[in-house]
Amino acid sequence: MKRPIEELVELQVGIGQTMFIDERNPGIEMAIVSVRGLSIDRAGRERMDFMPVQKAVDPVPAATMLLLRDKPEFQVLMVKRHHQIDFASGALVFPGGKPSAGDAAPEWADHCRGGSALDDTQRALRIAAIREAYEEAGILLAEHLDGSMFEGTCDLESRKAVERGEREFLDVVREADLHLRLDRMSDFARWITPTFMPKRFDTHFFVVRAPERQIAACDGYETVDAEWLSPRKALEMEASGERTIIFPTRLNLQLLAEAASAEDCVARAEAREIVTVLPDVVQRDGKNVLTIPQDAGYGPAYEIMS
Repeated sequence: MKRPIEELVELQVGIGQTMFIDERNPGIEMAIVSVRGLSIDRAGRERMDFMPVQKAVDPVPAATMLLLRDKPEFQVLMVKRHHQIDFASGALVFPGGKPSAGDAAPEWADHCRGGSALDDTQRALRIAAIREAYEEAGILLAEHLDGSMFEGTCDLESRKAVERGEREFLDVVREADLHLRLDRMSDFARWITPTFMPKRFDTHFFVVRAPERQIAACDGYETVDAEWLSPRKALEMEASGERTIIFPTRLNLQLLAEAASAEDCVARAEAREIVTVLPDVVQRDGKNVLTIPQDAGYGPAYEIMS
Protein backbone atom coordinates (compact mmCIF):
# COMPACT_ATOMS: atom_id res chain seq x y z
CA MET A 1 0.00 0.00 0.00
CA LYS A 2 1.05 3.64 -0.40
CA ARG A 3 0.93 6.41 2.21
CA PRO A 4 2.07 10.05 2.00
CA ILE A 5 5.18 10.38 4.14
CA GLU A 6 3.67 13.23 6.18
CA GLU A 7 0.83 10.94 7.33
CA LEU A 8 3.29 8.54 8.97
CA VAL A 9 4.91 8.89 12.37
CA GLU A 10 8.34 7.34 12.87
CA LEU A 11 8.23 4.69 15.59
CA GLN A 12 11.79 3.46 15.71
CA VAL A 13 14.88 3.32 13.53
CA GLY A 14 16.92 0.16 13.19
CA ILE A 15 19.84 -0.84 11.01
CA GLY A 16 18.52 -0.89 7.48
CA GLN A 17 14.88 -0.72 8.54
CA THR A 18 12.60 2.06 9.82
CA MET A 19 9.28 1.37 11.47
CA PHE A 20 6.36 3.80 11.11
CA ILE A 21 2.84 4.12 12.46
CA ASP A 22 0.03 5.33 10.25
CA GLU A 23 -1.70 8.14 12.16
CA ARG A 24 -5.03 7.22 10.55
CA ASN A 25 -4.69 3.59 11.65
CA PRO A 26 -2.35 3.45 14.66
CA GLY A 27 -2.97 -0.25 15.21
CA ILE A 28 -0.93 -1.14 12.11
CA GLU A 29 2.82 -0.75 11.97
CA MET A 30 4.44 -0.13 8.59
CA ALA A 31 7.89 -1.19 7.47
CA ILE A 32 9.85 0.08 4.50
CA VAL A 33 10.10 -2.63 1.87
CA SER A 34 12.55 -0.96 -0.48
CA VAL A 35 13.92 2.50 -1.17
CA ARG A 36 12.97 1.83 -4.78
CA GLY A 37 9.35 2.21 -3.63
CA LEU A 38 9.77 6.02 -3.48
CA SER A 39 7.42 7.79 -5.91
CA ILE A 40 5.82 11.19 -6.51
CA ASP A 41 2.05 11.59 -6.51
CA ARG A 42 0.04 14.10 -8.59
CA ALA A 43 0.28 16.70 -5.82
CA GLY A 44 4.04 16.46 -5.93
CA ARG A 45 4.27 14.70 -2.58
CA GLU A 46 6.72 11.91 -2.00
CA ARG A 47 5.20 8.54 -1.26
CA MET A 48 6.75 5.23 -0.32
CA ASP A 49 5.62 1.66 -0.73
CA PHE A 50 4.93 0.06 2.62
CA MET A 51 4.04 -3.42 3.76
CA PRO A 52 1.89 -3.98 6.88
CA VAL A 53 3.65 -6.22 9.38
CA GLN A 54 2.42 -7.79 12.58
CA LYS A 55 4.03 -6.77 15.82
CA ALA A 56 6.88 -9.13 16.64
CA VAL A 57 5.79 -12.24 18.52
CA ASP A 58 7.69 -13.17 21.66
CA PRO A 59 10.34 -15.85 21.07
CA VAL A 60 9.75 -19.27 22.61
CA PRO A 61 12.66 -20.76 24.64
CA ALA A 62 14.45 -23.63 22.92
CA ALA A 63 17.57 -25.70 23.47
CA THR A 64 19.86 -27.69 21.22
CA MET A 65 22.91 -29.84 21.84
CA LEU A 66 26.11 -30.13 19.86
CA LEU A 67 27.34 -33.66 20.57
CA LEU A 68 31.03 -34.10 19.70
CA ARG A 69 33.41 -36.99 19.21
CA ASP A 70 37.00 -37.41 18.00
CA LYS A 71 36.90 -40.84 16.35
CA PRO A 72 37.42 -41.41 13.47
CA GLU A 73 37.92 -37.61 13.37
CA PHE A 74 36.54 -34.52 15.06
CA GLN A 75 32.80 -34.73 14.32
CA VAL A 76 29.44 -33.39 15.45
CA LEU A 77 26.14 -35.27 15.45
CA MET A 78 23.56 -33.88 13.05
CA VAL A 79 20.04 -35.01 12.24
CA LYS A 80 17.92 -34.45 9.15
CA ARG A 81 14.53 -32.94 9.87
CA HIS A 82 11.44 -34.66 8.49
CA HIS A 83 10.09 -32.85 5.41
CA GLN A 84 6.67 -32.48 7.06
CA ILE A 85 8.01 -30.68 10.14
CA ASP A 86 7.00 -27.01 10.03
CA PHE A 87 10.40 -25.62 11.09
CA ALA A 88 13.55 -26.27 9.02
CA SER A 89 11.89 -29.17 7.20
CA GLY A 90 14.41 -31.37 5.40
CA ALA A 91 17.36 -29.45 6.81
CA LEU A 92 20.43 -30.82 8.56
CA VAL A 93 20.34 -29.55 12.14
CA PHE A 94 21.60 -30.29 15.64
CA PRO A 95 19.17 -32.20 17.90
CA GLY A 96 16.99 -29.79 19.84
CA GLY A 97 13.59 -28.28 20.50
CA LYS A 98 11.35 -26.53 23.00
CA PRO A 99 11.32 -27.36 26.73
CA SER A 100 8.27 -29.26 27.95
CA ALA A 101 6.54 -28.72 31.26
CA GLY A 102 8.17 -31.85 32.63
CA ASP A 103 11.66 -30.43 32.04
CA ALA A 104 11.05 -27.95 34.85
CA ALA A 105 9.77 -30.50 37.39
CA PRO A 106 11.38 -29.92 40.83
CA GLU A 107 11.95 -33.69 41.16
CA TRP A 108 14.81 -33.37 38.66
CA ALA A 109 16.95 -32.03 41.52
CA ASP A 110 17.47 -35.64 42.66
CA HIS A 111 18.28 -36.94 39.18
CA CYS A 112 20.85 -34.49 37.81
CA ARG A 113 24.53 -33.74 38.29
CA GLY A 114 25.28 -30.03 38.29
CA GLY A 115 21.68 -28.83 38.48
CA SER A 116 22.10 -27.09 41.83
CA ALA A 117 24.53 -24.59 40.30
CA LEU A 118 21.90 -23.42 37.77
CA ASP A 119 18.77 -21.34 38.07
CA ASP A 120 15.46 -22.99 37.21
CA THR A 121 15.41 -21.68 33.64
CA GLN A 122 18.93 -22.82 32.79
CA ARG A 123 18.38 -26.21 34.38
CA ALA A 124 15.19 -26.76 32.37
CA LEU A 125 16.93 -25.73 29.14
CA ARG A 126 19.73 -28.24 29.68
CA ILE A 127 17.28 -30.99 30.54
CA ALA A 128 15.31 -30.13 27.40
CA ALA A 129 18.46 -30.35 25.27
CA ILE A 130 19.28 -33.80 26.70
CA ARG A 131 15.70 -34.98 26.25
CA GLU A 132 15.60 -33.81 22.63
CA ALA A 133 18.86 -35.63 21.86
CA TYR A 134 17.35 -38.74 23.48
CA GLU A 135 14.12 -38.47 21.45
CA GLU A 136 15.60 -37.49 18.09
CA ALA A 137 18.93 -39.31 18.05
CA GLY A 138 18.87 -41.96 20.79
CA ILE A 139 21.78 -40.40 22.72
CA LEU A 140 21.37 -40.02 26.49
CA LEU A 141 23.84 -37.88 28.42
CA ALA A 142 23.60 -39.60 31.79
CA GLU A 143 25.51 -41.67 34.33
CA HIS A 144 24.75 -44.62 36.58
CA LEU A 145 24.55 -44.24 40.35
CA ASP A 146 28.13 -45.47 40.65
CA GLY A 147 29.33 -42.58 38.49
CA SER A 148 30.03 -44.57 35.32
CA MET A 149 28.66 -43.12 32.07
CA PHE A 150 25.52 -44.63 30.59
CA GLU A 151 26.60 -46.40 27.38
CA GLY A 152 23.54 -48.51 26.67
CA THR A 153 20.99 -48.45 23.86
CA CYS A 154 18.00 -46.14 24.17
CA ASP A 155 14.78 -48.04 23.60
CA LEU A 156 13.00 -46.67 20.52
CA GLU A 157 9.48 -47.22 21.88
CA SER A 158 10.34 -45.35 25.09
CA ARG A 159 11.79 -42.51 23.00
CA LYS A 160 8.60 -42.30 20.94
CA ALA A 161 6.42 -42.41 24.06
CA VAL A 162 8.34 -39.47 25.55
CA GLU A 163 8.13 -37.61 22.26
CA ARG A 164 4.36 -38.10 22.07
CA GLY A 165 3.90 -37.01 25.69
CA GLU A 166 2.70 -40.48 26.73
CA ARG A 167 5.58 -40.95 29.17
CA GLU A 168 7.58 -38.52 31.27
CA PHE A 169 11.28 -38.28 30.52
CA LEU A 170 11.84 -38.01 34.28
CA ASP A 171 10.29 -41.46 34.74
CA VAL A 172 12.60 -42.95 32.10
CA VAL A 173 15.66 -41.58 33.88
CA ARG A 174 14.42 -42.43 37.36
CA GLU A 175 13.43 -46.02 36.52
CA ALA A 176 16.85 -46.62 34.93
CA ASP A 177 18.62 -45.32 38.08
CA LEU A 178 20.42 -42.63 36.10
CA HIS A 179 21.45 -39.02 36.63
CA LEU A 180 21.61 -36.50 33.78
CA ARG A 181 25.04 -34.90 33.38
CA LEU A 182 24.16 -31.22 33.22
CA ASP A 183 27.62 -30.43 34.55
CA ARG A 184 29.25 -31.66 31.33
CA MET A 185 27.36 -29.19 29.15
CA SER A 186 28.95 -25.87 28.17
CA ASP A 187 27.27 -22.83 26.64
CA PHE A 188 28.18 -22.50 22.98
CA ALA A 189 25.84 -19.91 21.46
CA ARG A 190 22.47 -18.20 21.76
CA TRP A 191 20.37 -17.20 18.75
CA ILE A 192 17.00 -15.44 18.61
CA THR A 193 14.82 -15.70 15.49
CA PRO A 194 14.48 -12.36 13.63
CA THR A 195 11.56 -10.18 14.68
CA PHE A 196 9.78 -10.40 11.31
CA MET A 197 9.32 -14.18 11.49
CA PRO A 198 5.87 -15.52 12.46
CA LYS A 199 7.44 -18.21 14.67
CA ARG A 200 10.35 -17.18 16.85
CA PHE A 201 12.71 -19.09 19.13
CA ASP A 202 15.25 -18.05 21.73
CA THR A 203 17.64 -20.96 21.25
CA HIS A 204 20.45 -21.86 23.62
CA PHE A 205 23.18 -24.03 22.08
CA PHE A 206 25.13 -26.36 24.39
CA VAL A 207 28.25 -28.29 23.50
CA VAL A 208 29.41 -31.56 25.06
CA ARG A 209 31.54 -34.60 24.32
CA ALA A 210 29.18 -37.45 23.42
CA PRO A 211 29.15 -40.77 25.30
CA GLU A 212 31.67 -42.93 23.45
CA ARG A 213 29.75 -46.19 23.00
CA GLN A 214 26.21 -45.00 22.34
CA ILE A 215 24.95 -45.37 18.78
CA ALA A 216 22.94 -42.54 17.25
CA ALA A 217 19.68 -43.52 15.54
CA CYS A 218 16.94 -41.22 14.21
CA ASP A 219 13.41 -41.47 15.54
CA GLY A 220 11.78 -41.66 12.08
CA TYR A 221 9.29 -38.95 13.05
CA GLU A 222 10.91 -35.57 13.66
CA THR A 223 14.18 -36.79 12.16
CA VAL A 224 14.78 -39.19 9.29
CA ASP A 225 18.54 -39.50 9.50
CA ALA A 226 21.32 -39.12 12.06
CA GLU A 227 24.93 -38.82 11.02
CA TRP A 228 28.31 -37.88 12.43
CA LEU A 229 30.03 -35.30 10.26
CA SER A 230 33.13 -33.19 10.58
CA PRO A 231 32.08 -29.53 10.62
CA ARG A 232 34.03 -28.90 7.42
CA LYS A 233 32.42 -31.88 5.68
CA ALA A 234 28.94 -30.65 6.60
CA LEU A 235 29.77 -27.20 5.23
CA GLU A 236 31.11 -28.73 2.01
CA MET A 237 27.92 -30.77 1.58
CA GLU A 238 25.82 -27.63 2.03
CA ALA A 239 27.94 -25.66 -0.44
CA SER A 240 27.56 -28.41 -3.07
CA GLY A 241 23.79 -28.61 -2.60
CA GLU A 242 23.97 -32.13 -1.16
CA ARG A 243 22.47 -30.98 2.15
CA THR A 244 20.27 -28.08 3.24
CA ILE A 245 21.61 -26.12 6.21
CA ILE A 246 19.93 -23.01 7.60
CA PHE A 247 21.82 -19.81 8.41
CA PRO A 248 22.34 -20.25 12.21
CA THR A 249 23.40 -23.89 11.80
CA ARG A 250 25.89 -22.98 9.08
CA LEU A 251 27.52 -20.26 11.16
CA ASN A 252 27.76 -22.51 14.20
CA LEU A 253 29.35 -25.20 12.03
CA GLN A 254 31.90 -22.61 10.93
CA LEU A 255 32.60 -21.87 14.59
CA LEU A 256 32.96 -25.58 15.31
CA ALA A 257 35.38 -25.92 12.41
CA GLU A 258 37.82 -23.60 14.15
CA ALA A 259 38.45 -26.29 16.80
CA ALA A 260 40.85 -29.20 16.40
CA SER A 261 39.08 -31.64 18.72
CA ALA A 262 36.12 -32.05 21.05
CA GLU A 263 38.23 -30.97 24.03
CA ASP A 264 39.51 -27.94 22.13
CA CYS A 265 35.97 -27.00 21.09
CA VAL A 266 34.65 -27.15 24.65
CA ALA A 267 37.62 -25.14 25.94
CA ARG A 268 37.05 -22.48 23.27
CA ALA A 269 33.36 -22.26 24.14
CA GLU A 270 34.05 -21.86 27.85
CA ALA A 271 36.61 -19.12 27.17
CA ARG A 272 34.39 -17.23 24.72
CA GLU A 273 31.92 -14.55 25.73
CA ILE A 274 28.51 -15.68 24.51
CA VAL A 275 26.85 -12.86 22.58
CA THR A 276 23.13 -13.21 21.93
CA VAL A 277 22.60 -13.12 18.17
CA LEU A 278 19.46 -11.44 16.82
CA PRO A 279 19.77 -11.30 13.01
CA ASP A 280 18.60 -8.18 11.20
CA VAL A 281 17.65 -7.47 7.59
CA VAL A 282 19.41 -4.70 5.68
CA GLN A 283 19.23 -3.48 2.09
CA ARG A 284 22.28 -4.02 -0.12
CA ASP A 285 22.21 -3.41 -3.85
CA GLY A 286 18.43 -3.66 -3.84
CA LYS A 287 18.42 -7.03 -2.04
CA ASN A 288 17.31 -8.05 1.45
CA VAL A 289 20.34 -9.33 3.34
CA LEU A 290 20.27 -11.16 6.68
CA THR A 291 23.11 -9.96 8.93
CA ILE A 292 24.28 -10.48 12.51
CA PRO A 293 26.10 -8.23 15.01
CA GLN A 294 29.80 -7.72 14.30
CA ASP A 295 30.77 -8.67 17.87
CA ALA A 296 28.95 -12.03 17.81
CA GLY A 297 32.18 -13.95 17.23
CA TYR A 298 31.40 -15.32 13.76
CA GLY A 299 33.30 -12.77 11.71
CA PRO A 300 31.65 -11.11 8.69
CA ALA A 301 28.47 -13.11 8.10
CA TYR A 302 25.38 -12.56 5.98
CA GLU A 303 22.86 -14.34 3.79
CA ILE A 304 20.93 -12.93 0.84
CA MET A 305 17.24 -13.60 1.31
CA SER A 306 15.35 -15.00 -1.65
